Amino acid sequence: MTVVIAGAAETDELGRLPGHSTMQLHLEAARNALADASMTKGDIDGIATVGTPGPIQIAHALGITPAWLDGTGVGGSSFLFHVRHAAAAIRAGLCRTVLITHGESGRSRVGAGRYGTGPDSLIGQFELPYGVAGPTTSFTITALRYMKETGLTHEQLAEVAVAQRRWAHLNPRALYRDLITVDDVLASRMVAYPFHLLECCLVTDGGGALIVTSEELSRRPPVYLLGSGESAESPIISQMEDFTTSKAFRLSGEAAFAEAKIGHDDVDHLMVYDAFAHVPIYGLEDLGFVGRGEAGAFIAEGHTSPGGRLPLNTNGGGLSYTHTGMYGMFAIQESVRQLRGEAAAQVPGAEVGVVLGNGGMFASAATLVLANRLP
Repeated sequence: MTVVIAGAAETDELGRLPGHSTMQLHLEAARNALADASMTKGDIDGIATVGTPGPIQIAHALGITPAWLDGTGVGGSSFLFHVRHAAAAIRAGLCRTVLITHGESGRSRVGAGRYGTGPDSLIGQFELPYGVAGPTTSFTITALRYMKETGLTHEQLAEVAVAQRRWAHLNPRALYRDLITVDDVLASRMVAYPFHLLECCLVTDGGGALIVTSEELSRRPPVYLLGSGESAESPIISQMEDFTTSKAFRLSGEAAFAEAKIGHDDVDHLMVYDAFAHVPIYGLEDLGFVGRGEAGAFIAEGHTSPGGRLPLNTNGGGLSYTHTGMYGMFAIQESVRQLRGEAAAQVPGAEVGVVLGNGGMFASAATLVLANRLP
């Protein structure tokens, strides 16, 4: 059975939305995705989401009695897992059409709980006592080791933010659109060495939703799911096998490329979760687009920027477009737009796209290979 993304849409607005609860963000995104797919809630018999509210609450709010639910929560990559799991469920006959929703009041924190780490958790026991708490300080461990071993410079790291701002400059929905230089990045305040402010993701409110179904049930030209993969490494960053590469990135990417039966030269468009500036560097190398230690120069030479040979994070990414806390939904949304020919900064002739999602601090990963035609 051929599985497709038949609908994809975000909330009406992204950014600072203090008048929206988390539930409102989910439901607004769901409404927009249903309209995009020319479907109604009566067509939906599967629900997937992560966090609170969960899939039962979403189904109840929409008036849907689902035959299949998925509440997989593995960080920002969860929505890529949901697409993969929905495809398996549809092929197995467990459901016919799945609605995947995301809503997060990451900036305004409307109804959100307080951040905190229990002292009995792995982080609380083995990392927090040494000052490692949260993404900013956790990700520095990997970035600094990578810089030491490969020779990545501060200027090359800054080029990631510069390249993605070039895409955001072309996107009216991007939160930050003004063009920036390497000097601008390095002059922005230091958040946690080596990360300057412009090398850290945004914190926003917003949401998005997807509708996954069979090609036969799609009511508009679909985006095909050619392949997918998922993996996980360690729940705490200190236990990674190697701080300079993500095992989960590598394994999920290998599985997705193998299932899709594609090579790197077939890829027209790439979305790599970019919570911090070094994550796209890992993505380029761990997916095999460039060799070890080559990604920094590859980006600095303009290959991922508008007009480059491997367009990367073309909505502006988590660094410039939006980042609610779990960014994976927005990476999928942009890939769908590109393959439909509807993106604000459209890549000419884009037919095959790859989406790589990160969850936690390199804890989980999933990869999707999408296309606007079957091979």
